[in-house]
Amino acid sequence: MSNEFPQALTIAGSDSDGSAGMEADMNTFQRRNVHGMCVMTACVAGNSYGIQASHALPTDFVDQEFQSLAADFKIRASKTGMLADSPMIETVVKNYQKFDFGPLVLDPVIITKHGALLLEEEAFETLKQQLIPLATVITPNFYEAIKLTGIDIKNDDDTIQAAHILQEMGAKNVMLKGSHKPGEQTEVRDFVLLEDGSSFWLSEPYIETDRVNGTGDVLSACITAEIAKGTDIPTAIRIAKKFVTAAIANPIAVGHKYGPVNHLAKFQA
Repeated sequence: MSNEFPQALTIAGSDSDGSAGMEADMNTFQRRNVHGMCVMTACVAGNSYGIQASHALPTDFVDQEFQSLAADFKIRASKTGMLADSPMIETVVKNYQKFDFGPLVLDPVIITKHGALLLEEEAFETLKQQLIPLATVITPNFYEAIKLTGIDIKNDDDTIQAAHILQEMGAKNVMLKGSHKPGEQTEVRDFVLLEDGSSFWLSEPYIETDRVNGTGDVLSACITAEIAKGTDIPTAIRIAKKFVTAAIANPIAVGHKYGPVNHLAKFQA
């Protein structure tokens, strides 16, 4: 029968070197045995040294991408990645409310894991007010959580408070990723707050490496893939944490500087 195989969607930009964005999401979907589809929002020309050029796609084209997919496929879970500006975020919100593309995993691409701002202030407010309330799972990194909540996260209590604020903003489930401080830590601890009010911590060894491009994309894509297969939210998050840790711990030699994680790394779920 048609559409029996699990299908997942990434709504993101295309990263030409394959280390992040839509390409990283699609690699993750395939690795987790899910058919991946995409709504492309932008194109980025870049390599392991950095980004040399970028181009946002017209919102009417993005509308058509959504419409074309909805007319044919049964998408069981979706995720967002980089959304360039307020009009693009509003376009995604409008279409996600119009079509049934399953639970939404929101990777709020606002600030890099090193603290560099990626989203202009107007778009940031649009994301807070319109997109977060649609999220089944939100996966901010340490700096994004600070920006979104206004909490200066210094300890576990601050982390827990920030997660509750994100839930109050509309996200049903929160995975708040821990900080990454080279030379200062031996583990990465993430806090998970679930819709029913229960919570847990996840901890894996901190791996000091420059092969970490796309880690946030891969984590959120893995959660999305698992949800598309019918995995419950807590288990999907746990699998994604293990998947990303293995992908970082087993690097591949691609590029000269900041390389991608290894989607093919074996791991124990």
